[in-house]
Amino acid sequence: MGLTDIGFTDPMFDGQFLRALDTIPYGGADIGEAFMTARRIPVGDRDAWLTEWRATADRIYAQAEASVAAGHRVSAYEGYLRAVTYYRTSGIFLYKPPLDPAFVKSYQQQKSSFQKAIELSEWAIENVTIPYEDKKLEAYFAKPHGSGPYPVLTMVGGYDGTKEEGFFAGGVAALRRGYAVLLIDGPGQGGALIEQGLVFRPDWEAVVTPQLDWLLARPDVDADRIVLMGRSWGGYLAPRAATAEHRIAALVADAPQFTPGQNAKYLMPEQYREQLYTGDANELNAVLENEMAKSEGFAFTMDRGMLTHGFDTPLEYLRETKHYTLKGLAAQISCPTLLCTGENDVRGNDAQPLFDELTAPKEYFRFSNADGAGEHDEAGAGALFSQKVFDWLDDTINRP
Repeated sequence: MGLTDIGFTDPMFDGQFLRALDTIPYGGADIGEAFMTARRIPVGDRDAWLTEWRATADRIYAQAEASVAAGHRVSAYEGYLRAVTYYRTSGIFLYKPPLDPAFVKSYQQQKSSFQKAIELSEWAIENVTIPYEDKKLEAYFAKPHGSGPYPVLTMVGGYDGTKEEGFFAGGVAALRRGYAVLLIDGPGQGGALIEQGLVFRPDWEAVVTPQLDWLLARPDVDADRIVLMGRSWGGYLAPRAATAEHRIAALVADAPQFTPGQNAKYLMPEQYREQLYTGDANELNAVLENEMAKSEGFAFTMDRGMLTHGFDTPLEYLRETKHYTLKGLAAQISCPTLLCTGENDVRGNDAQPLFDELTAPKEYFRFSNADGAGEHDEAGAGALFSQKVFDWLDDTINRP
């Protein structure tokens, strides 16, 4: 068995709780604060979830403010970082259209906490903007100790990930190993979604190529050692970008997904699956809304998808996902590629077909329950994930 029932018997609550705990090795939470917050939340009570995580975040943030006012920079820095995770966690169940003011507030507070933290960080972290079509995307560029040019890790987050969370989900581990890091919200994610109204697109190379252009214009970047890492939904987005962007030295896809759009039909009740693209929209939306009313987990998936893809109905969202596929494209990936899955992650069923279609040098790490690493994105085993992945990266991009 994997890591379950740690703080809640409700699997959705428990999964998000474990996600918060996963930031502990990198300063994003503390075990006592997290567990005491969880104890104040009745099972299934989403209002209490928002209230209690926000209360913890407010308290830790206030303590950080007091520390910085008294000149205790390290204490303040550590407090601001923990507040980032607690504010992010507070709003996680508010992903649904239209934007909930409480959801917007949770993001703004997360971002504000991170802004306070980077002013005090041991790392050199810049607020930067990356051109994207006729717009600009906000990002953080963080540099390690020592002199460049640096190898660079470019992070691609998931459906409900943010660039601030990316600092804990790979950023710190990379910095400790001498990598510079680019943390960015693409369309459909974090600030790009909430502040700019940008939504997901299947051709993620359109998002990554401007990032590569920006990086390669910097003298402190090693042009031959730029790595792309996608986690969760980024396990589709990053490989998709690599099918067209060949300046990437290595690719890591954690929770890799080969044909997520094709698999969308399995979100329909079995008797309606073959009608996904041909059935009556009113009837199918009624079916989906009925399923959402019966299952909070299913409702979360549909609501989050509608918000991040920019649709008003669940059927529109499911039909749109047909464009999200690596079938017939994966062979165009030219860089060494590492796929990672946790033993319990249902998305792992879609990893083997991707691995089979890859023609570039490739490896597949399967993380196990026995190592406490079997959950989605190896949550609960962040240090083990970093060890395995960055050892592979170091060996791969440093080979003569």
